[in-house]
Amino acid sequence: MPHIEVSNVSLVYDTPAGSVPGVQGVSFCIEPSEFVCLLGPSGCGKSTLLNIIAGFLTPSDGDIRIGGKPISGHGPDRGVVFQDFAQLFPWRTALGNVAFGLEMRGIGKAEREEIARRYLKLVKLDKFLQAYPHHLSGGMQQRVAIARALAYNPSVLLMDEPFAALDAQNRVILQAELVRLWEQTGKTVVYITHSIEEALLLGDRTVVMTAHPGRIKQIIDVPFRRPRDLITLSASAEFGALKLAIWRVLEEEVMRARAEAEG
Repeated sequence: MPHIEVSNVSLVYDTPAGSVPGVQGVSFCIEPSEFVCLLGPSGCGKSTLLNIIAGFLTPSDGDIRIGGKPISGHGPDRGVVFQDFAQLFPWRTALGNVAFGLEMRGIGKAEREEIARRYLKLVKLDKFLQAYPHHLSGGMQQRVAIARALAYNPSVLLMDEPFAALDAQNRVILQAELVRLWEQTGKTVVYITHSIEEALLLGDRTVVMTAHPGRIKQIIDVPFRRPRDLITLSASAEFGALKLAIWRVLEEEVMRARAEAEG
């Protein structure tokens, strides 16, 4: 059984200018422990789709099933990591941030702090338990956010461009850390990115989406063996050809959307 089933999902936003489709007729499945990247131009509905899977938005049509059960709102089986560093509570330490979700579930202080320490160690921040977010670099804050999402042991990790605001060096480091965590924990990951290279570096499959409204254009199996690194991949003719093919699909969609907007 697939872990996540997205079945004919559509969502229409009501705006002062009228109804605006966000995503339309989206269907695909994700296997247990699979790492799937959502890729597409701005406005193609990647974040909308992720928020529907998270349970933050309710689709106008279609449904989402996780483990064979339809979702109704957000649940502890899904952890979410956003791009914005402000997702952490500035008045809580790293330990307090990671323990927050466990606290909301009524887990006692000693147990939740033990769990939080374990996950901060997993993301290599066990020396920063008492640090507040403003004491941490952007990359360290994202590690805290990932630890918080993992701490209550969700089966699915949903990530909306979590490293986009980081500099290139930290982004490479965090990409490698994420793959290590994914391999250790066996989570099913849905990861939004604008970067073709990042999708091919991280993903088992890449779902390429179109814009206005968001639909699936193509689902691509990533053929490269793990472990992967971008330097080695970049030297591969197969990587170059696949990257170019995806770029042409995206370029076609950008040009189509621009022509529709101008027409």
